[in-house]
Amino acid sequence: MKANVVHHFGPPENLKYQDWPDPVPREGEVRIRVHAATVNRVLDVSLRAGKEMFRGPTLPLIPGVDCAGVIDAVGPGVKNRKVGDRVAAAGSMPLDVWPEDGPAYNGPEGMMGIRRQGGFAEFVCVPSRVTVDVPLGLDFRDAAVVMRHVPTAWNLLFNIAQLKTGETVLIMGAGGNLGSVGIQLAKNVAGATVITTAGSDDRCAIGLKLGADHAINYNTHNIQDEVLRLTDGKGVNVLYDNIANPKVLPLAFMAIGFRGRLVTAGAHGGPNVSINMAHLYHKQITMRGQPGNNPADLPKCFAAAVEGKVKPQIARIMPLSQAAEAHRLTETGEEPGKIVLDPTLDK
Repeated sequence: MKANVVHHFGPPENLKYQDWPDPVPREGEVRIRVHAATVNRVLDVSLRAGKEMFRGPTLPLIPGVDCAGVIDAVGPGVKNRKVGDRVAAAGSMPLDVWPEDGPAYNGPEGMMGIRRQGGFAEFVCVPSRVTVDVPLGLDFRDAAVVMRHVPTAWNLLFNIAQLKTGETVLIMGAGGNLGSVGIQLAKNVAGATVITTAGSDDRCAIGLKLGADHAINYNTHNIQDEVLRLTDGKGVNVLYDNIANPKVLPLAFMAIGFRGRLVTAGAHGGPNVSINMAHLYHKQITMRGQPGNNPADLPKCFAAAVEGKVKPQIARIMPLSQAAEAHRLTETGEEPGKIVLDPTLDK
């Protein structure tokens, strides 16, 4: 097969498009013929650059922390999946063999594309038990983006923040992937009032187009003042962030109202941010970081996509062979939306 392989950490050209042995599914595993895999700023690009060593990447490595495609082979003991099934897979999963009919897994785990081979290839093997059905009404490119971001946003908003109908949420980063998903879920699923922010008028316009009730350009307006004005001084019930911008987040934090909740799944713009502890104390604010997702939410996330309640924002679709260029484009951060690699475009 063809795959993109990192042999040495470094610049984008260290991502080599080359021949690689076809993977063979072990007991309890399936092999996916990849139709789509997304490019991620931290888990792919920063990792390739050698900036994510605490995650324990092992070289040589095929990156790609998610994928969507069709099962084309099953390993011994697999009964609940078959060749031709449309599936997606992402995130942390067992590293050792996990029989499909075996007990709960208690061995070492790691993310595909970091501690086991990932989706930047024509084929990838994963445990059958971590695969998720891709509905017929959803194409593989959208499915890969849904698998990467929607479950995380769903978990943050509904399980952690417990956002309710009628509440107000401030979504940071309207032009980002988790931000754009968060806007849509908060508005179309929760029925919340949505205020979003971005660093330009163009990106604010994206947030409004996705359904936000209000958008604030934090480079031209004071977030704290604007949010308090929009909420009649009450502040927001939920602050949803995954950036930790040290110049912006402290003001957004001051716009959280009484018994408000701050949730986050990242800090790539920081990580160090000054927080007003008196505001935290007097407003009885809770703060929680929560990466990952709840597996029980995955079908609901895909259903929301099929129903049009959340539309993945895809900036570009590129052949697998152009993964290094996709990394360069992602590093610049100039285009809002996701870059998706599609191996079928190399045929």
